[in-house]
Amino acid sequence: MERRTTAFAAVDLGASSGRVILGRVIPGDALDGSQTRVELHEVTRFPNGPVEVDGTLHWDILRLHQGILDGLRAAVRETQARGDVFGGVGIDSWAVDYGLLDADGALLGNPVHYRDSRTDGVPARVFDEIGSGEHYAVNGLQTQPFNTEFQLVAAAGSAQLDAARTLLLVPDLLTAWLTGRRVAEVTNASTTGLLDVRSRQWSTTLVGALRHAFPSLPDLLGADGLLPALVEPGTVVAPLADDVARAVGAPAGVPVIAVGSHDTASAVVAVPATSEHFAYVSCGTWSLVGLELDAPVLSEASREANFTNELGVDGTVRYLRNVMGLWLLQESVRTWNAAGLPADLPDLLAAAALVPALTTVVDVDAPEFLAPGDMPARIAAAAERTGQTPPQSQAETVRCILDSLAVAYRRAVRQAGELSGRDVDVVHMVGGGVRNELLCQLTADATGLPVVAGPVEGAALGNVLVQARAAGVLSGDLAGLRAVGARGVPLRRYVPGGGGAGSLAAEHWAAAEARLVGAVLGAVDA
Repeated sequence: MERRTTAFAAVDLGASSGRVILGRVIPGDALDGSQTRVELHEVTRFPNGPVEVDGTLHWDILRLHQGILDGLRAAVRETQARGDVFGGVGIDSWAVDYGLLDADGALLGNPVHYRDSRTDGVPARVFDEIGSGEHYAVNGLQTQPFNTEFQLVAAAGSAQLDAARTLLLVPDLLTAWLTGRRVAEVTNASTTGLLDVRSRQWSTTLVGALRHAFPSLPDLLGADGLLPALVEPGTVVAPLADDVARAVGAPAGVPVIAVGSHDTASAVVAVPATSEHFAYVSCGTWSLVGLELDAPVLSEASREANFTNELGVDGTVRYLRNVMGLWLLQESVRTWNAAGLPADLPDLLAAAALVPALTTVVDVDAPEFLAPGDMPARIAAAAERTGQTPPQSQAETVRCILDSLAVAYRRAVRQAGELSGRDVDVVHMVGGGVRNELLCQLTADATGLPVVAGPVEGAALGNVLVQARAAGVLSGDLAGLRAVGARGVPLRRYVPGGGGAGSLAAEHWAAAEARLVGAVLGAVDA
């Protein structure tokens, strides 16, 4: 009996664009010896980005919803044309940002963008009331000014928050619009600061302390609370609502499946690892650098190192540090384009490869790099502040960014291993950043470890793998899913020193890391 191919629509939303990617799970055939594999195809892409209104940055969530509907319509048409089974839909996106619904289920304004300045100074206010150690012992989160908890405190007492009856993180909001069911998927919920990372449930302790400290906050838990019930990745949320199914031409009953709705959670599923001794860099606008563990690391040393314990698929913990990522390069290119300067990225990368390594490095996680703006000028100012010669050209600026990212990756991988007690023998880089061959090679040089680059579409692949297992098309644990996902995916291996005469040994990168840490501390003390 012929086994039909099943296709799943992975909605993958990033900070600059959204995509609907069709993942076809093609069954193996014992007669010809072929194995089950996944084939990805981008069906549609639509723009995304901040929209400023009255001084506040927002997401245009309605445009994203329309882009998803258009993409699903195209995905259904393609599936039908191929004669495949349309097996399901899953959504992954960035974390922390949310939409608020009123008592009728209507959206109360566009979600605020995490790069908005409304949370400036809020973490310090919260920690004055509830100590950072008390927080970390429960939620295990790296302190980031945009964590949902701090956004809520910033909005406390506002008419919008007072009118709200439900809070849904971005992928959960979009899922609710597709299905009519409101839930909170746990990998994204773990970034809010309101979750107990050990129990994988909302923390009554933290939520209660927060409301006591900030009484203008509304109820978050209980029958009248804003936070919905939690679901784990692989849960079938509900079928597409009838009107949505008709609008996109889908057959009745197509399930919408909760995947690792934090895009990094999905990307880590797609890491083609063959043992537990791997580190990963999910590399895009942000870089998420860390390990996959069975339990959180909640030590004081971990808190002081600002590592985060976010939840993953199949009960795992993503023990990582958020690194600012290719945002610095993207904003630099945007700034040069706006100024009428040549800014062809392949040409810039080729020129940057000729710049001597480690001429200038900056702390990519410094707060001045978070907001949109003139990134080259900010990088130059940071270099001056730490006693270095600022980059003198576009190529030197690009090289500074990539060297600085490699130093940050080195530090995060090393510290993650030390703090968790896990040995690391390979670094897997996934996501769009793996197309940057110079960054991949610099990462191998800086860490002193081999780097395996790929898949490019890590989040979409992980999204599809979790959907396919939930639908019964695939089976097995994470290792089994990874084995299926790795088949046919182009991977490239980089080894330390593989860049030729221009490569520097790991000890040079260690010295650069130490120099940068010392310079940053000196600048802060000054």
